[in-house]
Amino acid sequence: MDDRTPTVWTRGELTCHCVLVETGSELVLIDTGFGLRDVADPKSRLSRFFLGMVQPEFREELTAIRQIERLGFQPRDVRHIILTHLDFDHAGGLDDFPQARVHLLAREREHAFARRTWLDRQRFRPQQWSTRDHWQVYSAVDGSDWFGFEHVNPMEGVPPEILLVPLIGHTHGHAGVAVQSSQGWKLLAGDAYFFHGEMDLDRPWCTPGLRFYQFMLEKDRKARLQNQARLRELRRHHGGEVELFCSHDVAEFERCAARPAGVPAEALAAPSSARAQRSASAQNGTARRGMLAS
Repeated sequence: MDDRTPTVWTRGELTCHCVLVETGSELVLIDTGFGLRDVADPKSRLSRFFLGMVQPEFREELTAIRQIERLGFQPRDVRHIILTHLDFDHAGGLDDFPQARVHLLAREREHAFARRTWLDRQRFRPQQWSTRDHWQVYSAVDGSDWFGFEHVNPMEGVPPEILLVPLIGHTHGHAGVAVQSSQGWKLLAGDAYFFHGEMDLDRPWCTPGLRFYQFMLEKDRKARLQNQARLRELRRHHGGEVELFCSHDVAEFERCAARPAGVPAEALAAPSSARAQRSASAQNGTARRGMLAS
């Protein structure tokens, strides 16, 4: 599954990579992972199928809201949430941020609401969508080009340094999220790929377990594989300008966050200092990001 555990009988490890972005006086959260309600009562929120297959490790201290608090911020300062897609492991924390506007592709909302197949009903969980009245959706046929990716959208109320990048395949409205910081661009590719070896430029490969998992969940195989190829070309030609990572690869998370995936984020500063830092960040035009594993 993960190419880290010693035998097929050992439980593998995945993560849900969420990104917290400081933008002036507000915070932007990219994906939410599981939320407090998922941790408190997973059987009422998630399907038995995925609970049995994935066997999540529910730890309150690893929810996005608890890690944001641990960093020294106020959860109410999360004014925007950007979703790569609406799978249960990416959208469970929406309920924890009722004040936030949620941004996603229109096709993702359309297909998630329809829940046409049995598997759709397992992966898309309306129990997690109490904030649906605050959702802002975007077309995957509008927008401009970004490093060769078409129909890339800025988002209403979100700084222009954060972009929604359509990466259709895993779901019909799946997207990546690009963030420009003083260190260059960061692209969270969501579930466009699951394993770092898939981005190898010479011999891309994936573990058998994750290959099967992607095959089981894909909505458009041709588009998914084409987008993986495009991401490899992005890395080949612009690897020095864009740092690429996906949602579930533990090795990639630990590389980006510089800490073990099972350890909550450490405090950046006291809350008062954090507010001052956000004010300074707004004045000098820089953005800071924090990596959260849920």
